[in-house]
Amino acid sequence: MRLRDKRALVTGGSRGLGRALCRTFAAEGARVAFTYSGEDPAAADAKSFRVSVLDTEGTERMVRELEEAWGGIDILVNNAGILQHLPLALLEEADWDRVMDVNVKGAFLTSRAVLRGMIRRRSGAILNIGSRAGVKMSEAPIHYCASKAAVVGLTQSLAKEVARYGIRVNCLAPGVLEDGVGRGLPAHRLADYLKYCSLGRLGTLEETARLAAFLVSDANSYMTGETVLMDGGV
Repeated sequence: MRLRDKRALVTGGSRGLGRALCRTFAAEGARVAFTYSGEDPAAADAKSFRVSVLDTEGTERMVRELEEAWGGIDILVNNAGILQHLPLALLEEADWDRVMDVNVKGAFLTSRAVLRGMIRRRSGAILNIGSRAGVKMSEAPIHYCASKAAVVGLTQSLAKEVARYGIRVNCLAPGVLEDGVGRGLPAHRLADYLKYCSLGRLGTLEETARLAAFLVSDANSYMTGETVLMDGGV
């Protein structure tokens, strides 16, 4: 098991990719905690915290509780994010702010809270969940694309800053997943995506979670500051 005895925190872990991450990490031997903001904590074998990634005090309190219970956090996955299907002409300033806040500021606030302990222990791995839309030109909402591009920049800068403490920071950028964004795509856009996908299908949450488990594991000890694109060859 690649994550035996590791202590992992996943934001936005109650559904979709977050749920798959929690289950895969637990199966790989990790102790897992996750945050959620709705009504449905989903993993009985994991600690759950109903706290928004934008709640600074709640996040700090959660991290302190985990540090006391576990003795530290080895892995952070900044997975919480939102997607809003609106064209630029219909975007309100509040729409832009909401997506940027959750997708970028949330990763900043949670990373800041967790990093203090990682720096003291001089070890740790952070994985930011980005998107193909933040790496390549995509037919996707502009505020979502901009937020995921910012996550790539955050990953690179933070990786350089904390490498001296033995901490790795990487980004995983999935394409369209069959149980994620793919469910909400109009049929013509889905057909267009598949037309240019070398593997001819959408990715799955489980495939993405397995790659994430490798990226945060000790088997991946010499990679930092990288964005790994997983889109089936689009």
